Formats: sequence, structure tokens, C-alpha cells
Amino acid sequence: MDIFTNILEFGNTLFSYVLPFLFVLTIVVFFHELGHFIVARWCGVGVKVFSIGFGKEVFGFNDKKGTRWRISWVPLGGYVKFIDDENAASVPGKRQLSDVPPELRDKLFHGKTLAQRAAVVAAGPIANFILAILIFAAMFTFVGQRTTAPIADQVSPNSAAELAGFKPGDRVLSIDGQDIETFAEMQRIVSVSADRQLKFVLDRGGNQIELTATPKRREITDNFGNKIRLGLLGIRRETQAGEWNYKSYDPLTAIWLGTKETYFVIDRTLNYLYDVITGRESADQLGGPLRIAQISGQVASVGILALINLAAILSVSIGLINLFPIPMLDGGHLLFYGIEAIRGRPLSDKTQEIGFRIGLAFVLMLMVFATWNDLIHLKFL
Repeated sequence: MDIFTNILEFGNTLFSYVLPFLFVLTIVVFFHELGHFIVARWCGVGVKVFSIGFGKEVFGFNDKKGTRWRISWVPLGGYVKFIDDENAASVPGKRQLSDVPPELRDKLFHGKTLAQRAAVVAAGPIANFILAILIFAAMFTFVGQRTTAPIADQVSPNSAAELAGFKPGDRVLSIDGQDIETFAEMQRIVSVSADRQLKFVLDRGGNQIELTATPKRREITDNFGNKIRLGLLGIRRETQAGEWNYKSYDPLTAIWLGTKETYFVIDRTLNYLYDVITGRESADQLGGPLRIAQISGQVASVGILALINLAAILSVSIGLINLFPIPMLDGGHLLFYGIEAIRGRPLSDKTQEIGFRIGLAFVLMLMVFATWNDLIHLKFL
């Protein structure tokens, strides 16, 4: 009986967490690598391998230009390997130009101009941002938004709102100069502004007044039991059925809103990292694959649209992280290209190799730290 119970539990874990996680990660990784691939082809670079995952190949085929498209056993990333790369991290190969067949010399990535190489490298993160914008835009167009006015129906006693002078019936017009049209917009700005002073412009009985409030940092538990720290102002909206509005947008407006949504995720991520570095925020919110898998499973239980929305958020995060100036990441390559542009010549092979080793060590330490956080969060430790 225990054997059957274990099998059922394993099956439930597989379908509830692993499959949603792989679905989200595969979409994000595919578009990231597709960005590298498309721009590389445009620049005339020979692409040897396009891989989703690492390790031994599970399935693959060759296209007409000789690129091996493959799916590998370890589905935690992917890579595009050019014909002159030493490895999947695009470390330059050791072969001399004289060792390369003449018909391949004009297809070498490391023989292309500085601008072409930078474009190929930057294309991956940019593709992630474009994917996120398109997903958000599709949501705004085909799903729309359920919104209500940013009105304070209740002000909690001893809350940041009461201390700042909010009154029931106040309507928020703007926060720090940003126009506010919905209660959700206000909530989102407040939630990511814990312990930060915000300037509110309110409509109170037809008169505009200005207040300054500092959302208090509080730990709450979401619907899935996850503990989240965010800023709370202390106002509530008691919406009646007729006060909800459903609004969808034309494609151009949706793309603009999708761009704003993508920028918001970038801005929030950078602010959180800054707060971690300055000690205002704990690093325990940094998660790795285990946490992403857990969140993917939880979001999948809500519905496919929520899971696709998570893919957009994860796409932004992966694109942003890859732009960090760390060797082994796209941003590290761009850093080397920036130095090359200033010096007028590339760094020596030895210097680049040392840089890649340092970058690899940093990435591995970050992965270990994130996994440790995951194990603590999931109560395995």
C-alpha cells in the first residue's frame, strides 16, 4: 500500500510542480536562445548547436545550414554554440585562423566586428524582454483588466494612512507624480515601497490635497501559504458589484502597457537587489529552481493564463540577470566588448579565461545560495 501511495505522491508532484516549471522555463529559455540565434544568422555567424537543456541529447535534428537543434537531459537552461566556441559559454576556441577551413572563416563569431558580436550577445536578453512585452500585451488585449477606482473606503487605525491624514472617501490621484487610475495600481506601488516616503495627491470632496505617507513593512501570508514582506498603507476598498470595470485595450495601447509592465518588473527587481546590498531587505527572498518550481505549480493551479503571466515575469528576470556584468553571462561578454572598444583591442585570452573562471565561481556560489534559500523555504532544512 505504501508503494502505491508513494507512486501517487510522485505522480502528483510531477504534474503539479515539475511539468508547469518545465513549461515556463522552456518557453523563456527558447526565446532567449532564439534571440542569439536569429541575430547570429543575420550577421553571418555559423551556429553549430541550438540546445534546450544541458548534457546528453535526448532528441535532435540538423537544419539545412548544419545547425544541430537538440533537447538535452538537464532542462535547466540552454545555449547556442557557434562554430568557433570552445564551449557553451561562448569562450573563444583555441584554434588558430589557419586551422579553420577557408569556407568557414567568414562564419566565425569571434571574427565578426565588435558591433556584430555585441548585437548577437545582447539579442538574448532583449528577446526575453520582447517576449514579456508580447505576453503582457496579449493579456491586456484578449483578457483585459478588472479594475475599480482608487478610493479609500476604510482607513485602518494606527496605520500609515491614518498617521498621514487619510480619510474615508479620499480618492488617490497620483503617487510621486505618477497618475493613478485604479486601486490595483496604487496597491502595487505601495507594496514595493515599504519604509519609503511617498507623496500622494488626493481628491477630498472636490478639493485636491497633498499628503506624505510611508508604507509600513509587514509580513503577510498569501493564498498558497507563502510568507511575503511588503509595504502596507492601511486603506481598504469595499467594492460593490457595479463599481467593477472590465477593460480591454487595442494592440498598440496593449504593447505600451506591456512595456510599462516589463519596466515595472525590472525596476522592482533592481530596487530589491539594492535593498539587499544596503541591508534594508533580507536576501532570503532570492530563490532558485526549487522555488520557481514551487511557484509554477501554485500558479498553474489557478489556471493556464496565470502560468503564462508567470512566464512573462520570469522572462524579464532572466533577461535582466543575464545583463549583469558577470563573465559567463551575456553581460560579462558585453563588459569585455566595452573594454575592447575603449582599448582598441580585445583582452588577452589569459585575462578572459581568468574572468570566465571568476564568473563561473560567482554563478555557482549564487546558485548554491539560492538553492539553500529554497531548501529552507520548503522546510527541507
